[in-house]
Amino acid sequence: MVVKTLQSSQEQQLPWVETPLRESYALSQAAGCRIFLKLETLQPSGSFKSRQRFRGIGNYILRRLEELPANIATIPHIFCSSGGNAGLAAVHASRTLGLPCTVVVPTSTKPLMVAKIKAAGAYECVQHGAAWADADKYMREVLMPSAGSSAIYTPPFDHPDIWCGNATVMHEIAAQMPSSPADIVICSVGGGGLLNGVAQALDQLSLASHTTVIGVETSGAESMQAALKAGQLVTLPKITSQATSLGCARVTQQTLDYALRMKVRSVVLPDAEAAMGCWRLADDERIMVELACGVNVALCYDGRLERALGRKVRPDEKVVIVLCGGSNVTVDMLAEWRSEYAYLEEIGETREAEIPSVPSAVTGGKRGASRPQGLQDVFAYGAEAKL
Repeated sequence: MVVKTLQSSQEQQLPWVETPLRESYALSQAAGCRIFLKLETLQPSGSFKSRQRFRGIGNYILRRLEELPANIATIPHIFCSSGGNAGLAAVHASRTLGLPCTVVVPTSTKPLMVAKIKAAGAYECVQHGAAWADADKYMREVLMPSAGSSAIYTPPFDHPDIWCGNATVMHEIAAQMPSSPADIVICSVGGGGLLNGVAQALDQLSLASHTTVIGVETSGAESMQAALKAGQLVTLPKITSQATSLGCARVTQQTLDYALRMKVRSVVLPDAEAAMGCWRLADDERIMVELACGVNVALCYDGRLERALGRKVRPDEKVVIVLCGGSNVTVDMLAEWRSEYAYLEEIGETREAEIPSVPSAVTGGKRGASRPQGLQDVFAYGAEAKL
């Protein structure tokens, strides 16, 4: 029986790891408080979305398999639309269960990510449409019908089972954090699946009133901040950020509800500063991450965290950054970003009098690049001061 075979596969192979929580002394020195890194980049797919059984995508797939009739005779076929990381996670989870997985990504997804999805063993990786919504519609209306009853639709972020899986990130952090809970958790926001999981876990752990959540987006993909400003869901007309993993034009209703109730701090950074976070993390911790993750790390440098909070940080405050994606990055990409956005290092130097010495400053990139006109300032929803 197909179901028995799947159950046996689930029992024998679980492609997940409990990721470490590591204090970073370099980033702590830069930020002026204690910075801890939750290393979700060590998951099999390089992203928090991959963790089988306990993280979002894997948990969702297992729940759908449990719902299949006992007498099913056809092998389920997983279909996942994605900007990249969710699709890669779906392929890893599906392969472990011996299932085929088709992934559909927009044309904006980088060739590197498409190649990784194919190399991971995707049944097929299709590129269609300018944005994730276009890819998702094409998959559901054109590709899935041909698979008939064997097709299992797998959303990248918008489902309670995905949020439940992602909630275990915060449960692990709570168990790993020494002596007292985290004061602040920083996570990036695309469609809101990770933030929903973090917020859900804080409720479960009775920490919602203690721990501040900062949700970070890149300029050109700031769908959560647009919703917070409007007080209702907003669909962005276009995604212009290079951080394609965050390229969702509309967050979930649950994300907006959590953000309003928990007073989540919403921060938007331009791609340039996300890139800066990537190369400085590589300098300071020898960890490579993509733009969608580097945008979180950028808050540690040049006073950005204090401006995001609208106050001074305390040296004993414990801040956890969820390092959520390390798939869509190479050494060459880091070098290109550093060359293109070198002016950010010069801007950082002007704040040396008020900011502690930043370790990566000694290995700064090419100097002399001018700052582009109209570069968006960083800003926090609910903060009085611009960042």
